[in-house]
Amino acid sequence: MHLIALLIGLVIERLATQLFHLRRLRWLDRIIDAGFRLAERLANWPALIPVILIAVLLVLPVFAVTFSLRDSLLGFPYLLLAITVLFFSLGPQDIGEDVDEYCRAIEEGDEDRTRQMAKAIIESEVPEDVLERIHKVEEAVCVQANNRLFAVIFWFVLLGPLGAWAYRVTDLIRRRAVFAAAREQESSGISERLRDAAVMLHGWLAWVPARLTAIGYATAGNFDPALGAWRAPTEQKTDSQSEYNEHLLARVGVSALALGDDADEDLVSRGVRGATAANRLVFRLLLIWAVVIAAMTLYGWTQ
Repeated sequence: MHLIALLIGLVIERLATQLFHLRRLRWLDRIIDAGFRLAERLANWPALIPVILIAVLLVLPVFAVTFSLRDSLLGFPYLLLAITVLFFSLGPQDIGEDVDEYCRAIEEGDEDRTRQMAKAIIESEVPEDVLERIHKVEEAVCVQANNRLFAVIFWFVLLGPLGAWAYRVTDLIRRRAVFAAAREQESSGISERLRDAAVMLHGWLAWVPARLTAIGYATAGNFDPALGAWRAPTEQKTDSQSEYNEHLLARVGVSALALGDDADEDLVSRGVRGATAANRLVFRLLLIWAVVIAAMTLYGWTQ
């Protein structure tokens, strides 16, 4: 049943682009902020405890509904729930749509729109140098594909809608914690501790999917350069688990593309070629995952 829900959910995710704004789930920010305010009163507690409690609070409703619908009406209500939860767990934006918008902005020469879309993909400040920005976008596509797509699919296959939603909840908490820490420049350190704890929790859940995705990039792209990049880590010992995951995905994914820079190629063509190639690598890997999950389902290894 999970395979059916996954296939339907991915098709809906491709077609219902006009509903992507609903996946931002802004109304959950109030609950998360309330949890952060409560955590400030528990300053003596390890910051990871309130972060986990907030995540559990947000996951409990889905757990309750999933448990109650599991065997009712031949599982049809559960199938609808699984598709709905999967749709809201993916994203919030489709990485392919963002790449297409980014490429259109480059081709039209709209610098403001290009920087805006680059920032949406990178999810951090955009480099001023155009070639550096192009490389950052290529890396970010490989990273964001795991965060928005493959990690959600992994947890959905492993634990059903509950797993997919739990992963998305940790991502929502992480994003809100990063925003709160950046906003409160004169904080007492609580926001920074909550941010670090939220990033740590999300990094733990992304650890296995990140490595499966990196292996997939090597399989779907140029294997030898990708394998060489895997064996040549660039991480520092001080990097967090989340940073380690992102560095791994970025260097293996970009190496799997094996693009290189052509001195005779203008920056517009280079930017479009790189982003498009990264997007195609993600799509090929998605097809590979679909085949593997289907085979596992046929042999009874998943539900």
